[in-house]
Amino acid sequence: MSADYFGFSWLRSDHQQRSKNDVVLNNAADISVIVIYFLVVLAVGVWAMVRTNRSTVGGFFLAGRSMVWWPIGASLFASNIGSGHFVGIAGTAAAGGIAIGGFEWNALVVVVILGWLFVPIYIKAGVVTMPEYLKKRFGGQRIRVYLSVLSLFLYVFTKISADMFSGAIFINLALGLNIYLAVICLLLITALYTVTGGLAAVIYTDTLQTIIMVVGSFILMGFAFNEVGTYDDFQRLYMQAVPNITGNISAECYEPQADSFHIFRDAVTGNPPWPGLIFGLTIQAVWYWCTDQVIVQRCLSAKNLSHVKAGCILCGYLKLLPMFLMVFPGMISRILYPNEIGCVDPDECLKFCDASVGCTNLAYPKLVVDLMPNGLRGLMLSVMLASLMSSLTSIFNSASTLFTMDIYTKFRRTASEKELMLAGRVFMLALIGVSIAWIPIVQSAQSGQLFDYIQSVTSYLTPPIAAVFILAVFCKRVNETASG
Repeated sequence: MSADYFGFSWLRSDHQQRSKNDVVLNNAADISVIVIYFLVVLAVGVWAMVRTNRSTVGGFFLAGRSMVWWPIGASLFASNIGSGHFVGIAGTAAAGGIAIGGFEWNALVVVVILGWLFVPIYIKAGVVTMPEYLKKRFGGQRIRVYLSVLSLFLYVFTKISADMFSGAIFINLALGLNIYLAVICLLLITALYTVTGGLAAVIYTDTLQTIIMVVGSFILMGFAFNEVGTYDDFQRLYMQAVPNITGNISAECYEPQADSFHIFRDAVTGNPPWPGLIFGLTIQAVWYWCTDQVIVQRCLSAKNLSHVKAGCILCGYLKLLPMFLMVFPGMISRILYPNEIGCVDPDECLKFCDASVGCTNLAYPKLVVDLMPNGLRGLMLSVMLASLMSSLTSIFNSASTLFTMDIYTKFRRTASEKELMLAGRVFMLALIGVSIAWIPIVQSAQSGQLFDYIQSVTSYLTPPIAAVFILAVFCKRVNETASG
């Protein structure tokens, strides 16, 4: 595959147009930072493997239920914030303003509901997976297997694909690697400590990834605001950020929305309308934060309920940050590069990013490449790799848990603990193979269409799951027939 994947070789590091075969990270400082990052991540993973008991199902899948609050909170945040957030949220902010930050702030309330209402019930039920809880609650196998299979499909076709798509943007842009080679290398590194170390290794490496993400993102935000000045200047300049070439396209398509700096927008004409942001999004958030295996599994690994609640509070505070670390920089990128990020003419967009529908997904990568000096640019790529790897490791571990505990045990009812752990590890490797095979589909996705597809899929499939769990928790009389 050529080095102009998605056209990102048009980005430049010195405010001059680069040739298509230029590699941004070609200096000792950047390369050294990335090498050190990988070594530290592997060291933390190995340390976590050595200090935890991985010889039992509880030790491998729930870290021996020995986790304290601060790695739980950091892992909740890192599992949620993937590279798709940096690319997708910054791109949406560049196009539509700060309202996308409301998606992140909505989690502040829901993650507290997780710690205070849902997790105590899961712990009392003594379950390892969410489908297992439904089986105990309703007494049937059908709903358990259905939820397990549906969750695995959602992981592969939404979460994994989104993270690979956005991670591919940075990897190919910065290193010029063939996208297959880059993703396979990343997957092998993540698999090394995910397959061997279990949940403990994932949570401790997630904690390291969180620190790297927050520090690196704050540095980039500082460089970005240094370009525009005060917040008042930021507001004024954003409303003036329009491309030079607009053709015969309506002004509504390229001028910033009048309500760009409003989170709660008109109930009829707003995008998104405030009822959707408050009520509609909350339903989806309940599924993600309160019933999804990736999130809940971290809470189930806690040594007691107090650590669960403290971890949820820490995650809530961390969820305040994306507005400043992703939304504002995405909007500043449109100010600095209105012709590229704000392009509306299909021919011009094709020049900049090989996508006629728009180039807003370049917003965050372009800031990284253009504003960051040597060394710090390597740090920011490490941030992207951290967000990508933390999400993938969390998904792989949780998907393996679902398969082993809810599907494999249905066919092998007398399987020993050793056999279950072997099955979980083998399935994890199989899932990695499926992820690699999914890359051509990710490649064929254009610009923001992949993210629209992901939101559409989750919006259709997840509200019924949230409804079933809410009924299971709050309505004693509901049985399997009614919930199905």
